[in-house]
Amino acid sequence: MYTKQEAASLKQAFWTAFGQYMSLHLSADGGKANWINYKTGEKNIYFRMNAGNKTASIGIEIAHPSDGIQHLYFEQFEQLKAVLHETLNEEWIWQKDVQDETGRYICRIYTFTEGVNIFKKEDWPAIISFLKPRILALDDFWVSAKYVFEALR
Repeated sequence: MYTKQEAASLKQAFWTAFGQYMSLHLSADGGKANWINYKTGEKNIYFRMNAGNKTASIGIEIAHPSDGIQHLYFEQFEQLKAVLHETLNEEWIWQKDVQDETGRYICRIYTFTEGVNIFKKEDWPAIISFLKPRILALDDFWVSAKYVFEALR
């Protein structure tokens, strides 16, 4: 078992290593990207990556303070579902109105893998291999899809 400080240090080391590894990749639009803290350019739409002691996940979170606008954004993603899944080369899980870790209701589109542990350095390559192609595919999707969401502002 790790202390909170040790756990935080290992997590920070993983995300630093992941960021350094991903820094070799340009965004689909040709620019530099902050892959760990990806900026969609749309307030309340986030690309999230997480890793813990049992799973790693990646997804899109819609967390607008207005339920109506949040649902409108989710419905727009549903309109783009085929394009998203084609770009990702897989189908993801779609959840409307689920509680996040803070108790706030959000909409989420995500996937995950089990059997990996961020606290085991020998699992880091598997976590990176899971996250890397998916964040790159999300970026590729977003380069063309973001304009649809700009029109909803």
